[in-house]
Amino acid sequence: MAININDLAAEIHRTLANYAHGVGEDIEKVAEKVAKKGAQQLKARSPVGARHRYAKGWRAKKIGKQWVVHNTEYQLTHLLEKGHAKVGGGRVPAKVHIAPVEEEMITEFIQGVEGAIRG
Repeated sequence: MAININDLAAEIHRTLANYAHGVGEDIEKVAEKVAKKGAQQLKARSPVGARHRYAKGWRAKKIGKQWVVHNTEYQLTHLLEKGHAKVGGGRVPAKVHIAPVEEEMITEFIQGVEGAIRG
């Protein structure tokens, strides 16, 4: 395929636009996969006490262009992850379960984006 030198800039622009569109779609798929997998991991790793609703409450949801992982019992996430003071004195120890999953999700997303860029 021969390209006229005058059309070279337009052809480069068209090729890069097609590449960027494809990479964007791949990154969107990676984000969805990582968010859904993260929600499932949080369901499995969450502390299960008297309220099973907390462990079952993890969701992955697309808001605008972003995927968000959240819990329907959001009031408990900080208290369980960081620990809290008891009413009669003393402290409830932290049950760290969100931070490890977050780190795994970040690593997996970065690897997925790098793979999408490489093609």
